[in-house]
Amino acid sequence: MAEWYEHSFGEDYLLVYKHRDEQGARQEVRQMIEWLGLEPGAKMLDLCCGTGRHSLALQQSGYHMTGVDLSEMLLREAIKQDPDGLITWLKADMRSLPLADGQFDAVINLFTSFGYFIQDSEHLKVLEEIRRVLKPSGRFVIDFLNAEYTIRHLVPQSERIDDGQLIKETRWMENGFVKKKIEIINAEGDPGETRQYEERIKLYSRDQFEWMLGEAGLKIEAVHGSYSDKDPYDQYKSKRMIMVGRRM
Repeated sequence: MAEWYEHSFGEDYLLVYKHRDEQGARQEVRQMIEWLGLEPGAKMLDLCCGTGRHSLALQQSGYHMTGVDLSEMLLREAIKQDPDGLITWLKADMRSLPLADGQFDAVINLFTSFGYFIQDSEHLKVLEEIRRVLKPSGRFVIDFLNAEYTIRHLVPQSERIDDGQLIKETRWMENGFVKKKIEIINAEGDPGETRQYEERIKLYSRDQFEWMLGEAGLKIEAVHGSYSDKDPYDQYKSKRMIMVGRRM
């Protein structure tokens, strides 16, 4: 039986998350460059790169980029945006990367592209892979949901119309996971068949993440609440938990 992430990252994903645009990626990249403190020419891995928004913005800022994702459809979209082939794009599972040890100055993992699996050991394996492909003292950025805020402010249901499609989202907590059911229905003319997807993310607190990172040989140096230094991380108020650190 296919896992949810093998089914959910197709054409409808681009519709549901259409609000994540290139301008936002450029702003986020500017802040990440400042946090990482890497000179242009550094080698970076965008782990779970999706359509490649951040890889492209980082390449344009002078970095040598590799983008990895499991979704063939999202990688096809990324490659379309890179007609000169300036970025290396690879299809791979984040738990087992087809990459040599110690080749990257930095690894980025953005917008909750973590927590997809059932077992904690699988998430630890992802962190171990990040450490393995980093150079000694290589840097990382992991951008994850802030668990405390997510639990307190979870919106059970919402819906909107976009591109003539009705998008219904239902969210709930279950056994330490935040789950979301997405239903997409044609809002114009014949409604046709409802397309359904599920997303499932294992929530980890800052302390839990710090422990897992330590087990993997990684260390947090700073935590931010958004892509702005004017928005420090607050356990109860921050929507996101953006961890910046290095390989030990």
